[in-house]
Amino acid sequence: MISILEIYLIAINLVTFFIYGIDKLKAKRGKWRIPESMLLTLAVVGGSIGALLGMLVFRHKTKHKKFIIGVPLILAAQVALLIAIMAK
Repeated sequence: MISILEIYLIAINLVTFFIYGIDKLKAKRGKWRIPESMLLTLAVVGGSIGALLGMLVFRHKTKHKKFIIGVPLILAAQVALLIAIMAK
């Protein structure tokens, strides 16, 4: 049976992935953009896999150090936290 945490993580990563895609599309069209703080916040609240995939698939934010370093670090921290929780 799938847990609420698993449902949340799937949902937040899908949302984050699509938000990165929407922001890339808006950037190409010169439209209003999604703030970088929001993109990073989505990664922090569990969407780090979606953020990383969005960066790679859409080639978005790949020249910004806070993203190319920050998102993988956030993912690593989340994986370490998950391992620590599961080890108990």
